Amino acid sequence: MDIQKINQYKNSFDSIAKSIPDDNGEPMEVWYARELQAVLGYARWENFAVAINRAIESCNTQGINVDDHFREVTKMITLAKGAQRPVQDYMLTRYACYIIAQNGDPKKEEIAFAQSYFAIQTRNAELIEERLQLMSRLETRERLRSSEKQLSQNIYQRGVDDKGFGRIRSKGDTALFGGVNTEQMKKRLGVKSGALADHLPTLTIAAKNLATEMTNYNVEQKDLQGEAPITGEHIQNNQSVRKMLLDRGIRPEELPAAEDIKKVERRVAREEKSLEKNTKKLPK
Repeated sequence: MDIQKINQYKNSFDSIAKSIPDDNGEPMEVWYARELQAVLGYARWENFAVAINRAIESCNTQGINVDDHFREVTKMITLAKGAQRPVQDYMLTRYACYIIAQNGDPKKEEIAFAQSYFAIQTRNAELIEERLQLMSRLETRERLRSSEKQLSQNIYQRGVDDKGFGRIRSKGDTALFGGVNTEQMKKRLGVKSGALADHLPTLTIAAKNLATEMTNYNVEQKDLQGEAPITGEHIQNNQSVRKMLLDRGIRPEELPAAEDIKKVERRVAREEKSLEKNTKKLPK
């Protein structure tokens, strides 16, 4: 997501924020669900209400007082001929908006933006952009975990054990990194423990995932059996992905290391807990 799109979304979310006095008479920001629905790209209230109910259930599961963050209110809307009727709405804190976004449709770009917008107590577009990039890396790493798990299951059914899977994955790395194997890449990047992929930048993780998804597809479509043909398939797919990168002037073995993904995951979890504690509660 480029900075222009980030600013566009930021302005939309900023525009629906309301200020009310908290219990101490100090201003606090709140949002209304009907307005949030629109900027999150939901056309129907019934669909958005599903995300709200999931968010409320999430708070209950975590032992968080729902009334501190969600307040059901009645809103009057004008019908086509000028008549009015009451509809359900919610007054929401920043934390409530964040949890709703966490439980929204992950395919919506607006949802991805909202998760970062509400997660940080700032309206600085650059900081929002930084968090979006961080979350993109986490999501890309999770997709790689999923595709590698699928590959492991696929090849196990075709006579390859865990050690064989490790050899296949290692040879795929060697092909992707132009002859540099997994252990050599770890040394280059200063990785002392953990998986190589946990220390790779988003682009390289995505490259590994694409090659793995291609291998999964062809293993099933061609019904490949045994370690040797599956290894050959995985090497070819990694070589193809490498060629695509090289054609764009990118040498994956030369890209710098990124922060250990495990540290990033822990930091994001801490930030979520801190967000709930630091968000002002709705007035009594």
